[in-house]
Amino acid sequence: MFFNSFLNALPGAVAQGLIWGLMSIGVYITYKILDIADLSVDGTLCTGGAVCAMMMISGHNVWVSMLVATIAGMLAGMMTGVFHVFMGIPPILAGILTQLSLYSINLKIMGVANKGLPSRNYDVLVSMQNVKKMPITENTLFIVLLFNIALIVVLYWFFGTELGCGIRATGSNRKMARAQGINTNMNRVIGLVLSNGIVGLSGALLTQYQGFADVSMGRGAIVVGLAAVIIGESLFGKLLKHNFALKLTQIALGGIVYYIVYQTVILMGIDPDLLKMLSALVVAVFLAIPYIKEEYFPKSYLNKGVKKCSK
Repeated sequence: MFFNSFLNALPGAVAQGLIWGLMSIGVYITYKILDIADLSVDGTLCTGGAVCAMMMISGHNVWVSMLVATIAGMLAGMMTGVFHVFMGIPPILAGILTQLSLYSINLKIMGVANKGLPSRNYDVLVSMQNVKKMPITENTLFIVLLFNIALIVVLYWFFGTELGCGIRATGSNRKMARAQGINTNMNRVIGLVLSNGIVGLSGALLTQYQGFADVSMGRGAIVVGLAAVIIGESLFGKLLKHNFALKLTQIALGGIVYYIVYQTVILMGIDPDLLKMLSALVVAVFLAIPYIKEEYFPKSYLNKGVKKCSK
């Protein structure tokens, strides 16, 4: 019984994991590439969803709505960048300020706390009702997979350009990058804009998938994003570490694994009120794994049976 329920829920979990995988790639840009803890994504996800919902309700095409949602996310990232770079506010506080501001902005955009976008009334691109739909071009799972592939390809190209390499250098060593004549301040702003634009796009897809936009839909998004990043690196890091595109792929895979685990927990009958706590614990466990390996299982201990090379 449990196995049959799991198989029925698996396509939906994978589709939702891929949608959150897009958001996690945005988190990866700030958390890993720029080395900035951007907490504004909790608000940006909702902003993308709210803008997309209101645009479609007012009669706009789904593609135009998603484009505007992405731009709205980019503007939110610019707000965080201005707070941090040009006003000298620490990145964590800058993200919190943006997140708080976006709560009010999102309420103003929707006019209410929750706005419905049912797939039967609007020509949405993805929907939970279409996870198993045929033909494949109308299948939600196939569509969000294409979005992930397209995003990875674009980011792989972008971070290979001069500007993209400058952003990566800024995150690796800001002082050295500045010494090489790289505008590190502008690169941090561009990175935040790019990251939050991707999060806004993910919010637009999530709103279509679930059929509504809610002012609290982004709450805990940073935890899910970090979970996907950490799980992806922990499970697939050794296999996919040699190429930047593969590093981005492992983030999407981490999102899928996270939501499969999430769905499994729900099917096991765990109290839904505990799911946020379980999400935090999953992130804590995967964050602690590298420390535990180094602290309690050092390489000298693991390799004690290996004969040392003579000098």
